[in-house]
Amino acid sequence: MKEPAAAPRVACIVVAAGSGTRLGAGAPKAFVALAGRTILEHALHSVAGMSAEPHVVVVVPADRVDEARTVLDRVLSGGDIAVGGATRQASVAAGLALIGDADIVLVHDAARALTPSALFDRVVDAVAATGTGAIPGLPVSDTIKRTAAGGAIIDTVDRSQLAAVQTPQGFPAAELVAAYGSAARDVTDDAQLMADAGHPVAVVEGDPLAFKVTTAWDLRRAEELLRPASATRIGVGTDTHAFADTDVPLWVACLEWPGERGLAGHSDGDPVAHAIVDALLSAAGLGDIGTVFGTSDPRFAGAHGEVFLAETRRLVEHAGWRVENVSVQLIGNRPRFSPRKAEAEGLVSELLGAPVAITATTTDGLGFTGRGEGIAAIATALLAR
Repeated sequence: MKEPAAAPRVACIVVAAGSGTRLGAGAPKAFVALAGRTILEHALHSVAGMSAEPHVVVVVPADRVDEARTVLDRVLSGGDIAVGGATRQASVAAGLALIGDADIVLVHDAARALTPSALFDRVVDAVAATGTGAIPGLPVSDTIKRTAAGGAIIDTVDRSQLAAVQTPQGFPAAELVAAYGSAARDVTDDAQLMADAGHPVAVVEGDPLAFKVTTAWDLRRAEELLRPASATRIGVGTDTHAFADTDVPLWVACLEWPGERGLAGHSDGDPVAHAIVDALLSAAGLGDIGTVFGTSDPRFAGAHGEVFLAETRRLVEHAGWRVENVSVQLIGNRPRFSPRKAEAEGLVSELLGAPVAITATTTDGLGFTGRGEGIAAIATALLAR
């Protein structure tokens, strides 16, 4: 039986040595922040998602070596750092010196930070299948005009023969190393250098997300694409408790109300706290107070509202959300809430780490609250990523 061919050894050179002058961010482009991470870190996460496990070489300015090493180790737990040259071609050459015994080498611009991992795989597969170079490209959709100095139109270019090329560009490693060694001119595209050396290169399907972050507008576009689909969420919670038949204290908004008739419930029956819990859990998609805490759990028998609020805040923040604000409407004839409104709002706001507004109203004698049989509360919570 014929032994299956060994998987090719892949190296990936991530070029991150550009100055980023056109971006105007006051730092080398690859080290500019994009949605909480540097452009370089985003690019390395794309590499990390490849099916193959490449040997990665990151090429950076001399004064960014330590920073690049930290990012590389955090994302990929290893790889090499090379110091870039005065041109892109010189920077790629510095990276090629560290690729080892790779069969296939990819050259990728860190500025194409959102390139999907699948595009890296597509290029590797094409090189492995054909033994020649492969670069991703997209059809040109705009009408292209050839113009003279001053803007006069000479003619229209046949766009069916054009492709807007991207990175990563992939090649047989030995051929690319040789092409760089014999380069007679400086070019900005590795495929052109390979063509100069007489090696065929084919275009494979690219990806719109592999656009290059060059200007401030490009950076804003990338920020928008990385913005969570739902950066905020709203939840609504309600709670109702009847007044107890036994002599128990009244707890509302995490405050005890001496001299008032208490509410029946498994815990302290605080309708404000419980409505807030339901609103927060609902907004975060974590269920409700019954499923999370349970009405039969002895740990919460007689527990006060602050216990539920503190644990709910922990659960919400663990799920990646923060409480932006909460609004509560308390409905009932008693207690008279307004004298302690500021005290209640301050306490609950401190527990949640966010502004909380609590208002109170009656139902003009209508319904169970109007008849003085119990108290209800409705809470609305806003969460943000």
